[in-house]
Amino acid sequence: MPELPSPVSAVDGRDGLDLSADVVELTRQLCDIPSESGAESRIADAVEAAVDALGHLRVLRFGNTVVARTELGRATRVAIAGHLDTVPINDNLPTRFVTVTEEDAAADVPGTRPGEYLWGRGTVDMKAGVATQLRVAASLAAPRHDVTWIWYDNEEVEASRNGLGLLSQVRPDLLHADFAILGEPTNGGVEGGCNGTLRADVRTHGRRAHSARAWAGVNAIHLAAPILERLADYEPATKRVDGLDYREGLNATRISGGVAGNVIPDLCTVHVNYRFAPSMSLDEACAFLESFFDGFDVEIVDRSPGARPGLDAGIARAFADAVGGEVRAKFGWTDVARFSALGVPAVNYGPGDPQKAHADDERVALDEIRSVERGLRAYLEDEA
Repeated sequence: MPELPSPVSAVDGRDGLDLSADVVELTRQLCDIPSESGAESRIADAVEAAVDALGHLRVLRFGNTVVARTELGRATRVAIAGHLDTVPINDNLPTRFVTVTEEDAAADVPGTRPGEYLWGRGTVDMKAGVATQLRVAASLAAPRHDVTWIWYDNEEVEASRNGLGLLSQVRPDLLHADFAILGEPTNGGVEGGCNGTLRADVRTHGRRAHSARAWAGVNAIHLAAPILERLADYEPATKRVDGLDYREGLNATRISGGVAGNVIPDLCTVHVNYRFAPSMSLDEACAFLESFFDGFDVEIVDRSPGARPGLDAGIARAFADAVGGEVRAKFGWTDVARFSALGVPAVNYGPGDPQKAHADDERVALDEIRSVERGLRAYLEDEA
């Protein structure tokens, strides 16, 4: 993939953001501020300073979460949110422009298109989405709906640290809206709702002994074989919810056990992730997992509910019609679930291929960034 010439940034200062810049250049500015989960203060400072200078937004700061609101007295309010953090950098910053050829695309993940891309950590997940939001927030002072823009921290880590979740606890009123949009990568299409997710530790217990006298112990790792057999035999269901098809998944993601090379292990833990359709409640999902691993020690260690698509709401359907394209199901979990729990219908809409999220060659198509900016603007512009 040959590199394209890199434009010179129009921004003065270490972390200044130029919200009047082309949305692709703004994406690059955002990505080039390192912001791994737990280290978002620099980028939050930059975003806060940029939107605070606009004048038409009321800006509030909660930790490293920035909220900017229009207060025009519109009959409806839309919440539009995006997270500022990324997974760890792995020699993929600073960003650069690359060209994906027909040959490159054929050798890459299914669905890759040839064209011009911005390469680097955060380009897909989800600085391009944040850039489109910031551009529209800056340039559209009088949208047809009042808008609450929310840019938050710690989305890529455990739910207890999630900035949007913490905001919902201290200021739930700021999440109240008639409709919500999350800028998660969707290839520039609309993805409704999301699957729920559970993580569990499934344990077996044995008895330690010297490995030269294995008969004196009970090998906990060997006892875990039926756990893996059940997982290997599991056939994931596809469930239709409000007209969209959600594919479920149940997988071991980590296994640990043993204390030394010559000791029969007395404990083995299989870490399992269950992705379930939003028609199932958290209690139902937990009950399924405990039944599936009946006979084993099961501890649910993290849980997040799914979100129904909410496309039966007129305001949500109007958004899908405004941006065009087919509405699909979101297989992964996203923070649309936090809005759904408050009774707010929510969808995912952002540039970038989700298959490239967190990848070392993470990259976003330039035309998708511009397309999503146009889509948001078309939805929010006053028709008068």
